[in-house]
This record gives sequence, C-alpha cells and structure tokens, in this order.
Amino acid sequence: MKADLGDLDAFLVVARGQGFREGARMSGASASSLSEAVRRLEDRLGVRLLNRTTRSVVPTEAGERLLERLGPAFAEVEAALDVLNGFRDRPAGTLRLNVPVSAARLVLPAIVPGFLAAYPEIRLEVLAEDGFVDVLAAGCDAGIRYDERLEQDMIAVPIGPRVQRFATAAAPAYLARHGRPEHPRDLLGHACLRGRFPSGVEMAWEFERDGETVKVDPAGPLLVRVGAATDLAVEAAIAGTGVITLFEDWLRPHLASGALEPVLEAWWPRFSGPYLYYPGRRLVPAPLRAFVDFIRHPKTA
Repeated sequence: MKADLGDLDAFLVVARGQGFREGARMSGASASSLSEAVRRLEDRLGVRLLNRTTRSVVPTEAGERLLERLGPAFAEVEAALDVLNGFRDRPAGTLRLNVPVSAARLVLPAIVPGFLAAYPEIRLEVLAEDGFVDVLAAGCDAGIRYDERLEQDMIAVPIGPRVQRFATAAAPAYLARHGRPEHPRDLLGHACLRGRFPSGVEMAWEFERDGETVKVDPAGPLLVRVGAATDLAVEAAIAGTGVITLFEDWLRPHLASGALEPVLEAWWPRFSGPYLYYPGRRLVPAPLRAFVDFIRHPKTA
C-alpha cells in the first residue's frame, strides 16, 4: 500500500498541531491544503486517521499507531538530508525549540539576535509553553528546561544565567496599608498572588536563609496560569493587590523603578539556571549543532 510522502507529512503536522490551523502555522502550508492532503491519505489507506470536531482534531486509534511510527521515520529522513549541510559553507534549515515562557522572556532575548546574525540561513521557530512535553513528539529539535524536569536520556547544555533567584515583592502602597512581612510565615496573613502550572499544581512558595528552608501556602485574591498569565499577576502586584513571588529577572525592572519593593530579600532562594536539552540517541541536525556551539562559545561562533 503506497502513500504520498507529502500527504503523510501533512497528517504528521496536523496531528502534532492538534488542528489544521496550527498545522498550517507550523508548516507554512494552508489549512485547506492540509485538510485535502489528509482526506486524500485517508481515502488511499481506507481508514480514518483523525476525528474532527469544530473545536479539536484528535488522532483515531489508527492515527495514533501511524503517528508513533511516522515521527521517528521522518526524523531519520530529516537527519539524512541534514548530512548535506556538511557540504555547505554555512548550516541552513529550521531549528525548532520548545521552551517555557520564562526562558522565552528572560533567556533567549540575549542569545537569539546574535545567533541569527551569525547564521542567517537558519530559521528559528520557538514554541513557548509551560506544560511538560516530549520535544520529539511535539516536532521540536530541542527544548529548554530546569534540571529537575530533565529526562534521564537527554543531553543537557547550560544556557543563560547559571544561578537565579525567586524574588518576593509588593507595591509600596500595599506595604503601607498592610505592613511588611518580617518572616515567610507572615505571608499567611497577606494577600498573595499565586501561580498554577498547566498540570494543576500551584507554584510553591519556598524560602531559604542560613540553611533553614521554610515552605508556606498562602491564600490570595488572584490565581493565574504560570507563564501565560504571569504578567497579569505582575500588574496586579504593581497596582497594590498583593504580594508576588517570581523570577528575580522578571521583576527586576519594576524593582529598579520603585513600582515594586523587595520583601523578605534575605530569604530569596537560589536555584540553578536552565539547560538546553535534546536526545542523545540521534544525529544532531546542523542548525541545532550550530546553536549548541553558539551558546557554548558566543564570542567565537
């Protein structure tokens, strides 16, 4: 049974994008052409591959089985074609990264402009989300994560600042009305602006000082999804709604301007910076290899 490779690729991007519109965005093709290609593939194979509704596109059981086999197969094809990059003066192609929103905001801006200037024939595609995903299943070459969320079989390369802190802050007006916490447990009596991960778990509030660790679970008037709505929590804190805990780098401009004031600064916990990670069991595509070289040696790349 033969199937057109272009139709198989169309099915792959639609399934990964969970819709024709997102598949079109990922591939650069039109949604209508992808729909026609998938319909043509289903007619040729004689089986439905996608269940379509007005709200979602989900692979059928047959589609899931095909997707499991197609992903690695197309990755091998891309790797084979990537060998040709060795005959070029400069690497070319598309590099797809899956990163948390915090990395897209705080880490990549210092890297991406210089990288794209050094490698003008590489196109960088960044998918920013805070849910934990399989980078290969998502059609990405690599991802950025913190060490506690790295899979064991991945190669990890340090990227961005190696030490970061979580900062706690509030607006001067809020502190004037409610007082300044002197100990992390004092936050239990304050309005705290919380974050929730896509998994449903609320972001922990943890503090450290002189070897002592204190975890608190304060209540508050606002709960936002980490990443996607974090700026809303920041603006609410600036407006005097409550106390916020977030990456120090994210809050730094507001701390510098005086819109927010540090709270419990002696207790701010430190943690190791993020890593670029990618599977070690496959040939590294030339665009990814160039990116790894660049973050390791930004001045000489």
